[in-house]
Parts: sequence; C-alpha cells; structure tokens
Amino acid sequence: MKEEFTTNARRWYDKDPVLSSAMKTLEESDDETQIKIALNLIKIITEHNISSNEYESVEDIVSATEDVLENTQKGRWYDLDATLRTAISLLQNCPDATRSVIAKEMAKNVIEIIKKDEEDSDDADSAAGEPELS
Repeated sequence: MKEEFTTNARRWYDKDPVLSSAMKTLEESDDETQIKIALNLIKIITEHNISSNEYESVEDIVSATEDVLENTQKGRWYDLDATLRTAISLLQNCPDATRSVIAKEMAKNVIEIIKKDEEDSDDADSAAGEPELS
C-alpha cells in the first residue's frame, strides 16, 4: 500500500514526504546513529538560521529552543535523548520553506551515516578474521 501524505497528517513531520521518510529511518536507527544525525542536524539548522538572518547568534537559537522544549510533551520516540530532542525541536520550529530544505539535507545525512556505519562494520568483520566471500 502506498503511503499518502496529506495536510491532515498525524505528526507534524508527515506533511513532507522527504522529512517523513528521513524521520522514519532515524527512528529505526540505533542510538549511536541517531546521535550522529542529531548533531549534524543541529549544525545544519544553526548554520541555516544564522545565514538566513532568522536568528543573530547561536545563543538566540538555543534560547528559542529551550522555551519550546519546556512547553512540549515528552512521550515521543525522540524525547528519550536530550540531543535528539533538541535537534528535532529545532527542526520542528523552522519555517516550512527552511524545514523543506533541511529535510533534504537530513535525508542525505541519514543515508550517508548508515552507509558509513555499514562499511565500518564490514571492515571490522574483515579485520576480525572473518573470511571474505568471493
């Protein structure tokens, strides 16, 4: 069954198919991968918000995010880790146009980090004396 994306989406990120897919992959990733992606996401959002004059400094961004974090629920999958929660909150509070651009970057980062982790795992298996299949 094809997943449909409508303006009546249950979650805020389901309104954008790219973002929805990236969030689903992120949710299903291991904790270490989630943290790597969250840190990259914070960096991307911070740089984008400052370069677009949305905020004047990192402190302004952090302050705005802290205000939102204090007033939100804490039962979602991304609330289990403070770094991940901050990154997703930053993303949620971006203007729609900014969020769309960042969603594409986030999707690329998710794929790159997962591929790198898989390659590192394969390298570790080879180094541990696992026979390579020919």
